[in-house]
Amino acid sequence: MTKAMVINGSPSMEKGLTATVLSPFIKGMSDAGCEVELEYASRLKIKPCACGEMYCWYVRPGECCIQDQMQALMPKLKAADILILATPVYIPLPGAMQDLVNRLCPLINPVLEYRAGRTRARFRDDVQIRQIGLVSTGGWWERANMDTVVRIAEELAEDASVQFAGAVLRPHANLMKVKGELTSDGQAVLDAAKRAGFELVSQGAVSRETLDAVSRPLISEEELRRRYNQIA
Repeated sequence: MTKAMVINGSPSMEKGLTATVLSPFIKGMSDAGCEVELEYASRLKIKPCACGEMYCWYVRPGECCIQDQMQALMPKLKAADILILATPVYIPLPGAMQDLVNRLCPLINPVLEYRAGRTRARFRDDVQIRQIGLVSTGGWWERANMDTVVRIAEELAEDASVQFAGAVLRPHANLMKVKGELTSDGQAVLDAAKRAGFELVSQGAVSRETLDAVSRPLISEEELRRRYNQIA
C-alpha cells in the first residue's frame, strides 16, 4: 500500500483555509488506497536548525543532534512514499513550516552531484519518498502569488532527486466561504481538490484540468481589489 506523510504548516492548523482544501485532498488519496498520516508543523514544536557545523552531514550523517519531536517524525517520513507539504502563503512560509523544511537535511545522503548546471543530492537509501507535492492557499487573486512557495517545493524535490508531484493551489481561498459557510463555488473547489488527491495516487500525477478547477477564479481581480481596498 502506498503511504503518504502530509505536513500542514498553517498556524491555524485544522481550523485554517489550508485545512479546508487539504481535507478533501487527503480523502481523495485515501479513496485511491493510500495510507495517509497528517501532522501539523505548529503542533510538533520543532526547533530551528542551529547546528552550523552540519552535524547531520559531516559528524553523524543521517542523524540530527537536536532533540525534539522531529526525532519521532523522521521514521514516519522515511517510511512514506509521498510527502505532501501544505501551507498558506506567508513571506514565503510560516515559521514552523520553514523550520520543518530546514530540518529535513538528515534525510539527504551527504554525497553531492552536479546535474544540468546545479548541485544536487539524493535521499538516503532508507528513505522511501519518491514524490513530493504541495497544497497551498493564498489570499491574493492570482495563482502566481504562490510561485515562490511552489519553487521551494520543486527545489526540495529536485535537490533530493525525486519527482515533484505538482502543486494544488487555491488563490483567494477566503472567498470559498461567506459568513463562515461554504459557497457552491467553494464546494466545487473542494470536489476538485478531492479529485486531485485521488488522481495523484491512482495515476501518479494530477491532471491539468483538475489543477485548474481547484485554482479557478471565484471573482474578478478588480472586484477583489475593490473589496480589499475598502477594508484597508
